Amino acid sequence: MARTATLARKTLETDITLTLSLDGSGNADIVTGIGFLDHMLTALTRHALLDLTLRAAGDLHIDFHHTTEDIGIVLGQAVAQALADKRGITRFGHALVPMDEALAEVAIDLSGRPFLAWDVTFAQPKIGEMDTELFEEFFRAFAFNALLTLHVVRRAGHNAHHVAEACFKATARALRAAVAIDPRLGDAVPSTKGAL
Repeated sequence: MARTATLARKTLETDITLTLSLDGSGNADIVTGIGFLDHMLTALTRHALLDLTLRAAGDLHIDFHHTTEDIGIVLGQAVAQALADKRGITRFGHALVPMDEALAEVAIDLSGRPFLAWDVTFAQPKIGEMDTELFEEFFRAFAFNALLTLHVVRRAGHNAHHVAEACFKATARALRAAVAIDPRLGDAVPSTKGAL
């Protein structure tokens, strides 16, 4: 069964369309109007081995907040839709990823209980034109709409670009592990409750 989702979300602030395959090969076709966010989402797609086509038009003349958060919302909803009832998945994922002097650690539980624990600080308030505080907004929107528990921790690093990239790549690797099919599990849901 194909684990895919196609979604569209239009508000007075943003207009987003997205197509996602959890069982892809890392193909990214992403245009958000925010260059650095495109770069991070491409890294996430590549290292999670997703296929992602994303178009976002937002009120960038105001700032990047609405577009960044709404992309997190739609991407999270797409992951939740593609996972369906989560039968056969590994459920948990963990990754520790270096990016030069930066080191990020991420743990994911596809629990159905949305939560973000964010322990990441940036030495600089901006990367290019993007406010570094928006990364927390993106990951919160993603976690709450994907219905997953997400812990993101900066273990080391002072270069804001490196720290952000390590966070996205670690999230990608943890997500890749969590959504993977566990051949020992068969068609079961990985929970003592029988549902996630």
